[in-house]
Amino acid sequence: MISTRNMAEGAIDGRQAVTRAPIGHVVPKPVPDSHTQDPRKYQLNQMKRRYSPIQNTLQDGTTNLLFQLKPSDPDFPFELDYLQCELQVPASYPEKPPILRVKNKDIPRGFAVNIEKGWDKLVREGQASTLLALTNALDKSLEAFLSERKTETVTLLSFRDTRHLDSSATVLGEASSALPVRAPPKPALAVRKSYVPEESYTDEQIATARARRAQEIRQLEARMSRMPHYRKSADGVVYTLPLEPRRRAELPVELQQIHSVQLIIPLLYPLQSLKVLLNDVESEDAEALEELFAERAAQQKQMSLTSHLNYLSQNIHMLAKHAEAARKRAKTVLGVVTGAANNAAQQGASLTTVNEDGRSHIHVIPRPPEWSYGHEDGDSDDSDDSYWDSDDESDDGGVAVNMGVVPASGADHQVEKGTAMSFPSVELHGIELLQVSILNLSVKCERCRTLNEITGLSPGVEKASSCKKCATAFTARFRQEMVHQSSTRAGFIDVACCTVADMLPSTFIPTCSRCSTPSQGLVSVRSEAVTNVCRECHLKFTFKIPEVKFLAITHGSLPPPTTGPRKRTEKLGLHAGDPLPGRGACAHYRRSYRWFRFSCCARVHACDRCHDEAEDHVHEWANRMVCGWCSREQNYAVEACAFCGRSVIGKRGKGFWEGGKGTRDKMRMSRKDKRKFRRVGGSEAARKRE
Repeated sequence: MISTRNMAEGAIDGRQAVTRAPIGHVVPKPVPDSHTQDPRKYQLNQMKRRYSPIQNTLQDGTTNLLFQLKPSDPDFPFELDYLQCELQVPASYPEKPPILRVKNKDIPRGFAVNIEKGWDKLVREGQASTLLALTNALDKSLEAFLSERKTETVTLLSFRDTRHLDSSATVLGEASSALPVRAPPKPALAVRKSYVPEESYTDEQIATARARRAQEIRQLEARMSRMPHYRKSADGVVYTLPLEPRRRAELPVELQQIHSVQLIIPLLYPLQSLKVLLNDVESEDAEALEELFAERAAQQKQMSLTSHLNYLSQNIHMLAKHAEAARKRAKTVLGVVTGAANNAAQQGASLTTVNEDGRSHIHVIPRPPEWSYGHEDGDSDDSDDSYWDSDDESDDGGVAVNMGVVPASGADHQVEKGTAMSFPSVELHGIELLQVSILNLSVKCERCRTLNEITGLSPGVEKASSCKKCATAFTARFRQEMVHQSSTRAGFIDVACCTVADMLPSTFIPTCSRCSTPSQGLVSVRSEAVTNVCRECHLKFTFKIPEVKFLAITHGSLPPPTTGPRKRTEKLGLHAGDPLPGRGACAHYRRSYRWFRFSCCARVHACDRCHDEAEDHVHEWANRMVCGWCSREQNYAVEACAFCGRSVIGKRGKGFWEGGKGTRDKMRMSRKDKRKFRRVGGSEAARKRE
C-alpha cells in the first residue's frame, strides 16, 4: 500500500499526481485493421448494420444503398416520417465522393435538391469522415436543409416530332408533279403562327387566384371525396371524379360508356383555363367535346368547379351534338375548298385553250362555288330555274340555309324512378349542403295495408324485411341526393311490395357554408330545428325540415321468387262459420276445441298425440290453429278465437259439461228449473262421510 503522508507540492490529492496529462501522452483513437486495409468495405458494413438497406451493384462497380432515414430530433417541425435515401458509393471510394439521391415523392423536387446539395457540402467538409458519420451529420442538419429557400427546378416535356411526315409528303408531291398525269389538288398549307409570349400576372392576382382555388377545391372534396370513382393526384392538379350524364341515351354510341372524368385544375386557376379529359372512351371521339368544354370554361371564369362539373353532367349530350355539328361543318368547308380549287384549275385550262385560239379579249369569270352548292348532281339549267322560282315562294329573298341539327331547348329532365323524397320548405342557415346518411321509414304493406318500419337504410344498400302481420317480404333501397338552396329533393326510394308512408327520425350530415367541412351525423325529424357548431371554423348553423313529401313516380318491382319447392297446404273442406266435427275435441283432450296446424309437415291434427299416431315423425311446435266454433284458421292464440271470440279451452267450474249448452250456474239458471234449488252432489258427500 502506497503511503500518502508525504505528498509532493502541487499535488491535488492522493489519487492524482499532476493536474493534466502531458501532451506527448495523448494517443489518437485506434483504427481497426479492416478499416485501414479496405475502408470502402468496412464503411458499407457499418451502413448495413445500422440501417439494413437494400443493396445492389451496377455494372461499373457502384454500390447503391436504399434505406430510410428517420429524423432523430423529437421536435422535428416538418411532417416527415422517413427520408427515402439512395446512397451511391463508387467503386473507387474514398477517392471519389459518395452521392445521395432523395426518393420521397411527397417532398417537392426543389427541397430534395437542397438536401442533396447539403450532403455534398458535408462530404467536402468532412473528407475523412465515414459514411455512417456523414449520415448522422445529415440527420442533424436535416431541419436546416429543409428550411432553406426552395431551389427552382425545370420540368422537361417531350413532344412527338411530326415534321418529317410533312417533309416526306412534300417530296412525294414534288416528285408526282413531274409526271405527265395531273396530281389532285391539295389544300393550302397552314400558315405557321407567330410566337405568343406567356401571359404574366401580378403578385396580387396570383394570391387571389390561389385563395379561390383552395376554397373551391375544399368544396369539391367535401362533396366528391366519398364517391366511388374519386381520385386525387399527388400534386393536387388532376382530380378523377364520377360523372353521370342526365341524358345518357342521347349521347353518341361511342360516348355512352362515360362514368368518370379527369378534371385538370391548374395551379393558377382561374387565371389559367380549366380542362377536362373523358375516361372510358377513345381520345379521338372525346377530343372535340373536351375542346368545347375548355372554351366554355375559359369564357365563364366566374363559375366554380362544382358548377362546371354540374354543367358538364347536365349538358354533355348538347356538347356532343355541337361537336358533331362542328365536325360536319369542317368536312363541308374542306369539300367546298377542294371543289373551288378544281373549278379554278378547269377554268384556267379553258382560258389557256381560248387564248391559243386567238380570242384573247374574252375573259372567263369562274363560277362561284356557292351557286352549285347542293346541286352538283343536277344540270345547270334546272338549278337556275329552281333558283329563280324560289322568288315566288319567298318575298324577303335571301340565300337558302342548310338546316342542321337544331339543339334541343328547355330544361333537362333526369330519368326518375321509384319514390322521390323532398323537403319543400327546408330551412338552411349556415349550411351549403344537406344529405341523409341513415334513413328510417314507415312503409305500408301492399297486401294487408299494415304499417311497418324500416330502419338503418344507408344510401345504395338494399334492405329486406317482412310484414309483421301477413309476413309478406318487401325490400327498400335509398338513392341519395344533395339538398341545397336550389334543390329540395333528398333522393329516391326504390321499394318492392310496399309503399312509403312517412319518414321517421333519421340521421343528416350538414356541410358548413364557410369552410365546406361536413359535420357529424345529427338526428332530426319533421318540424324539429337542429342547431350545432362547425368543428372546423366554429360557425353556428341550423336546419329545419317543416314537411316531407313523397311522390310515387313508378311502382315498385316484385321481390325475387323464393327458391326451393313450396309445401302444399292441406285442403280440409271447411266452411267459415260452421263448427268443427265434435267442436275440435279429441279422445286425448276432451276440453280442447280447436285443431292445430303443425309446422313440421303443415298438416292439421287435433293434438300432438293425434299427430304422432298419424304421422311417421315427431311433432314440432304448431304456430297456427283452426277454431272449433267457427272453423277459421288463424295464428295460434292461448285462450280465445280472434274471430268469434269464444274460448277454445274448457275450464273447470264454468258449466255442467265443458262446452255444453246447459249450465249449472245458479245465478244464471231459470226459476222454473227444478235443479236451481236442489243441492247438487249431496249423496256423494254423504257416502264420503260414511
